[in-house]
Parts: sequence; structure tokens; C-alpha cells
Amino acid sequence: MTIRYTFGGDEFIFVEISESMSLDAFFKGMAITRALAERNVRGVTEICPANASYQIRFDPDVITPEQMLSTLQELEAEVTGNALTLNTRIIEVPVLYGDPWTHETMMRFRERHQDPESTDIEYAARINQFASVEAFIDAHSGSPWFVSMVGFVAGLPFMFQMVEREKQIEVPKYLRPRTDTPKLTVGHGGCFGCIYSVRGAGGYQMFGVTPAPIFEPAQRLPYLRDFMVLFRPGDIVKFKPITREQYDQAVVDVDAGIFDLRIRPIAFSLAQFLEGPEAYNSRLMEVLNAN
Repeated sequence: MTIRYTFGGDEFIFVEISESMSLDAFFKGMAITRALAERNVRGVTEICPANASYQIRFDPDVITPEQMLSTLQELEAEVTGNALTLNTRIIEVPVLYGDPWTHETMMRFRERHQDPESTDIEYAARINQFASVEAFIDAHSGSPWFVSMVGFVAGLPFMFQMVEREKQIEVPKYLRPRTDTPKLTVGHGGCFGCIYSVRGAGGYQMFGVTPAPIFEPAQRLPYLRDFMVLFRPGDIVKFKPITREQYDQAVVDVDAGIFDLRIRPIAFSLAQFLEGPEAYNSRLMEVLNAN
């Protein structure tokens, strides 16, 4: 892939690794931005990785634009795509699929949807050629997802499904955005999944809700004690379907400040994943479920 560098004034460099999202492009960007952070280059003030690109902000009085560009090109030459290993985390996120809150919301905005006669998850199951909503949920929750970037609103993760491209779930966004989306909605638009960290406008299809806060300025919950935002680029997410009873109990635990998530450290190898995604994902689940 040919990487394209663009200056933004005299303080920014935008780096486009690929015009389309892929695990290769994502890993390349993650490797370069992490290597840059480890070098602790004087003058670099912000490093912002994204899906298949990244942006650097720097102080031109400390490092010139030409020097910054040269540094990034050096890092590009050092990084070999498929040989990359990423030290990251795998996080299990419970989801109540087909919940009443997103259902009530979607019913208020059916005139903005491609198929007003069906629900979002029924529509997604049909256009992805699944035999039933249950089969769609199995596919959505059955394989892990990479967090490729965090943003848009505080703590919102964009997630890319870790399966072969022909198996990826793809669903268009609403024809016109909604003015309301419940907090902690699990959504999907294009090839990306997301979790809405706060209530607000949105255009992604709505599949369910999680009881797990992913953005909490008060930092009451155990998994948010270090930082108010849960997700980081490079995290791996595994959705776990839960019942309404399990959801209600989780909400009680959240209110009590004792709710926690299953989170495990992992070293992810892109080369091993590409050799056999299903087998590699099975090994990831073994790590997640280990005591």
C-alpha cells in the first residue's frame, strides 16, 4: 500500500495509509503511532490514530515540518505489516439484543429508515442473508471486533469485525440521522460497529444495549478507575448476549458501583490471524474465558 502524507498548516501532518479500511492498514497505522509515542520525539504534542489513517500535531518551533515528515517516513520503513504484534486487551461486553429502549426509539424514526416495516436488526439480518435474527445475533456476537478508533463523542468506539472480508456484516446507516439514540446503544453503520457512550443524535442501525458504562467521568466502576474512557485503539471486543434479567441485575450492580467487566491482556499477531481467522479467534476466546 502507498502511504500519502498531507500537511495541515504548519502544525499537522495527516497520513492516509489506505483509502479503504482493512486490518493491514489499521495495524500499520497503530504500529507507526505507537512507535512514535515510544520514541518520545520532542515537539510532538498529539498523536491521533484512526481507522486507516492517523494525524500528528507538532510544535514547528521545536521540530520543523520537514523533520516531522522524515521521522514518520523512517517509522513507515521500519514497520512490516503482517509481522506486527500488538500488545492489547480483549474485553467482554454484555449486550441485550432487541431491547425495548432502542425499539421504542427506532419506532419514532421509521420514516428515516430504508425498511420502515421491519426493525433495524431484522433489516440487518435480511440484507446480510441470515436465515433469522437469531442467526444474525450469533454472527454479530460470535466473532471479536477490533477498536480501530475512539471519538466523535467522548469514549465512542468504532469497531471492525475480525472475520474474512466476505463474512463481515455490512449495513447502511439510516437515510437521515435520528435526533435521539439511547445511551449505550450497540449500533452499526457500513462495516463499523459502535457503542453510543452518551444519549444523542445518531444514524447507525440499533441492535441492542449494553449495561456497561464506557464513559464515566466519576470513575466509580472498577474497570474505569484508571481512566474515565474504557476503550483504546487496538482493544479487542467480544459481545456476549444476555437476558433481560441479567441486564437488570447488571444495572443494579452499576448503580451500586460493583459492576465489572472481564478484561484480559493479550498479544495479537496479525500474521497468525490472517493464516486462519476462525482458529485464531477461538484461541482469543480461550484467553478471555481463562480463570
